[in-house]
Amino acid sequence: MQTDTWLIGVDGGGTGTRVALGNAQGVEVARASAGPSGLGLGIARAWESIEEGARGAFAQAGAAFDWSHCVLGCGLAGVNNPDWLAAFLGSAPPVAGLAVESDAYTTLLGAHGGEPGVVVALGTGSIAAALDARGDCRIAGGFGFPSGDEASGAWFGLRAIVWAQQSLDGRVEPDALSQALLAQTQSRDRESLIVWQCAANQTAYASLAPVVLAHREHPFVRKLLAEAGEAIARLIGALDPAASLPAALAGGLGQPLREWVPQAVRERLRAPLADSASGALRLAQREAVRLGRA
Repeated sequence: MQTDTWLIGVDGGGTGTRVALGNAQGVEVARASAGPSGLGLGIARAWESIEEGARGAFAQAGAAFDWSHCVLGCGLAGVNNPDWLAAFLGSAPPVAGLAVESDAYTTLLGAHGGEPGVVVALGTGSIAAALDARGDCRIAGGFGFPSGDEASGAWFGLRAIVWAQQSLDGRVEPDALSQALLAQTQSRDRESLIVWQCAANQTAYASLAPVVLAHREHPFVRKLLAEAGEAIARLIGALDPAASLPAALAGGLGQPLREWVPQAVRERLRAPLADSASGALRLAQREAVRLGRA
């Protein structure tokens, strides 16, 4: 398989990176994954993960990897920080083209095929985005860990760890939830849990989300899930108060949290057409057309 131009769509967050490889016409030919590439975890780490994913995708396609033939479309967590974005762009390898947007924007492109709509991306972090008929994108939420990113994996983990804390000093009775949380953090007592928390970042807290979801019948967890559902509804309402746009939930927590969204909003939800990596590939194709390489 040979082509003068390869398109690479990058969906980079705090937990992992997904890379979609496409030909010059934007047809996806391979996928691969790698470690985190959210900019808040470090610029060098982001590029290392992106290159790892790109090399993996090229290997799957049976093609030779060469940055100079690649046009990248990157949807990354953290690009709203201008210093991080400038450092990321300044550290770019010698690619043929590079377009960088927030992961919310590429999720939006993927979810509605580039057409108007609203999406709430729920992964390690969370953010909502809406695209209107003029092509303008508006954002809600996404203020970041630890104070924002409602209904995200890190948000769940940060709140759930409180149950483990209280179980250690007798404020609540130890139970299956607290034991599972302590096991996930490899904590045996108060001191070891404090050590874990001192080192924990958003990725570490997000690793607790599967534990939370596995105990969805627990009263404490049910309160968190209901709060998350309300937060999702508020994000959608802020971007589309007239309720005129199609809405979708994306990311690893999108489907698990759907049932907790209040019914009036849940009835408007539809499945995303594609994911953020596909949206990023669409972004790469736009950049290739702009550069005359597609």
